[in-house]
Amino acid sequence: MSSLFAKKRVTGALAELGGLTLLAKEAASSLFKWRVAWRDLLYQIFSIGVKSQSVVLITGAFTGMVLAAQTYLQFHKFKMDTATLAVVSVAMCSELGPVLTALMVAGRVGAAIAAEIGTMRVTEQIDCSALTRRIRGPTC
Repeated sequence: MSSLFAKKRVTGALAELGGLTLLAKEAASSLFKWRVAWRDLLYQIFSIGVKSQSVVLITGAFTGMVLAAQTYLQFHKFKMDTATLAVVSVAMCSELGPVLTALMVAGRVGAAIAAEIGTMRVTEQIDCSALTRRIRGPTC
């Protein structure tokens, strides 16, 4: 009985290893192909970039307003009210802006991609082995 269980485990592990090997081969071969799917590229640029602008703008605006209010309250104690604009603009443009943009875009896009894959899984459009083929084109 345990021999049969061990055989199934080894067979399953080897099948997974074979699948990973095929995925690595396809990924490596796609690096040397210069074919670009322009329609898919433009769709991804739109869904990642354009659709994320509102989230990034709202997050940046509210973070900037809070930073300006807190900076003004602290600078007002030392009669440095005029330095608020310089400090907030440097902090938002060079330090906080890129970090907040990266976090908001990564969070929104990651959630959208996970939801799309989850929906495809529920509606049985994909199975585990066909997930990588979805990137190249329709499989069903």
